[in-house]
Amino acid sequence: MTSRSPDQVVEALRGHLPGVEHPTVQPLGAGLDNTAYLVGGTLVARFRRDPEEYPAVCREAALLDVVARVGTVPVPRVVAALPEAGCLVTALLPGRPLLAHLDALRPEDARRLGAQLGRLLGALAAVPGAEVAAVTGVDDVAPDEWLAEARETWPEVTGTVPAAHRPTVERFLDTEPPAPSSRNVLCHNDLGAEHVLVDHRLEVTGVIDWSDAALTDPARDLGLIRRDLGPEAFEAALPGLLATGAWDADAVRGRALFLARCALLEDLAHGLGGGAQLYADKSLAALPELFSAQS
Repeated sequence: MTSRSPDQVVEALRGHLPGVEHPTVQPLGAGLDNTAYLVGGTLVARFRRDPEEYPAVCREAALLDVVARVGTVPVPRVVAALPEAGCLVTALLPGRPLLAHLDALRPEDARRLGAQLGRLLGALAAVPGAEVAAVTGVDDVAPDEWLAEARETWPEVTGTVPAAHRPTVERFLDTEPPAPSSRNVLCHNDLGAEHVLVDHRLEVTGVIDWSDAALTDPARDLGLIRRDLGPEAFEAALPGLLATGAWDADAVRGRALFLARCALLEDLAHGLGGGAQLYADKSLAALPELFSAQS
């Protein structure tokens, strides 16, 4: 089920939230995997789209308990996990998605946000894999698979990319992918600007939507920081991960840039294909720097 009426949302929650009988329900947004609603002004009910993924809300709830304990930024507090409806109910965190504030981002903001997110990546990477293996999976998509998907996406977005930049993108699509990471660690695995909440000062108030969290290559999240917040944020974030002492800086840089470019094409296609226009806009804004010869 891709969307639900307010009555359907309330019915799914009935009996699980004492005292919440006739709450207001407002759509919050929809992604490829989830649809979210604001319930009663204080709760977020996020429904999985794929019925086969309904049981995963219990694992996500357990994972959020771990992340709340070790993380360096606020994460959603679990109120209820309802596998029969594929619904995870959490307390609403303050702030708005950073995605809506990218135009206002100054270099000092980018550096500060990057450093905050880098510390989160380092804290997650330090969690022993065995501690979370029961509540999260392994995402071992190899770089050559990311590149194959980017090549498939390119025809969908070519006409939107300014002609001056098309040769650079095409040269990238013709290159060999980097070697995969030799080590997987706990990662958010979708740390785009839409999942980072900020206040009016552009201070992080929380990181949301941990449904894709996995043991995987942290260069994926670093690449999304590079894609959405730019190179200064990336440089500020990198030390937070490297502080664990388990990574080769040059290799991480190479994979992060590679994955940032693939993810840019992915988000551009998402925005053009019916997703929020903000996704397309920020992808086109980042394209000249990310695909420059100096990157």
